[in-house]
Amino acid sequence: MADTPERFVVHESGAWFHGTKADLQVGDHLTPGYRSNYRPEHVSNHIYLTKVLDGAVLAAEMARGDGPSRVYIVEPQGPVEDDPNVTDKKFPGNPTHSYRTDKPVTVVGEMTDWVPHSPEYLQRFRDGLEVLKREDRAVLYD
Repeated sequence: MADTPERFVVHESGAWFHGTKADLQVGDHLTPGYRSNYRPEHVSNHIYLTKVLDGAVLAAEMARGDGPSRVYIVEPQGPVEDDPNVTDKKFPGNPTHSYRTDKPVTVVGEMTDWVPHSPEYLQRFRDGLEVLKREDRAVLYD
């Protein structure tokens, strides 16, 4: 699914998703102020979420940590805005349905019925991130 246009399809449930390796429970709150999965030296000012299951799966697979990749269904506790890291630079108009909030989000469930990306796809994604870092183009708008 990751290499096809369907990767930007909003999940039929309309739910918000957050991908991570953190072991969370229903009722837990995710809050800003923790290290970024993409720039570990950076403490994030936002929680990132999406309406696209595949995007949350990718975020979970790319997350730091040794635990299993997990995709949680979440409810934002405040306003959300387009994620400028994706929408302004890579996909104008937000076809990825990538968002962020500087308010907490509450875990309301866990999505367990998802297909992981291939190791080859994940390596291509990591390689792309490394190229951006080497070329000083790995800007994080947070």
